[in-house]
Amino acid sequence: MSENRETGYILDIFRQTGAYLTGHFRLTSGLHSPNYLQSAIVLQYPQHAETLGRELAAQVFELFNGKKIDVVVSPALGGLVIGHEVARALGVRHIFTERDADRKMSLRRGFSLKPGERAVIIEDVITTGGSTREVIDIVNSLGAVSVAAGSIIDRSGGAVDLGIPRAALETLHVVAFDPAACPMCQAGDPVVKPGSRPV
Repeated sequence: MSENRETGYILDIFRQTGAYLTGHFRLTSGLHSPNYLQSAIVLQYPQHAETLGRELAAQVFELFNGKKIDVVVSPALGGLVIGHEVARALGVRHIFTERDADRKMSLRRGFSLKPGERAVIIEDVITTGGSTREVIDIVNSLGAVSVAAGSIIDRSGGAVDLGIPRAALETLHVVAFDPAACPMCQAGDPVVKPGSRPV
């Protein structure tokens, strides 16, 4: 079971490490937001990565009453570090998907899944759930079973439905705009993409 901590301590870690940004950002989903959570800044510190991974593993484990988990699968790049830490806490292997030149997500580098293997999908931040759904589809297409998902942050306010149980260490109701209706764009504020993909 995860430690009992005060609500908001996750965001405190993001703020303390400079990972909670304000401005005008383009999210991976394509939406625009005045706030951005740069998990890589937090996860560069092994003590934070280990703590968050252990706590997320405990929450995911509780989702299905401790049934067997065989593998953790994460989308690159955002899910790599936290996925590895969750896998370490669960005592299972960790593999990841990545996009090819055509932006199609796939398993590469010799990674494979066996039919019937039970997989947990781990991401750093969920906004629309698009990347996590892609990983779920890959896992299921290979005959493995996506049994649960988890993220450090859920920016959807709990609204995203992945079709499987999921957990998050912090759930936020963050404002996000379609670019065509973005007031920051209309005000002429330049948009930046602080993550791993170019704008």
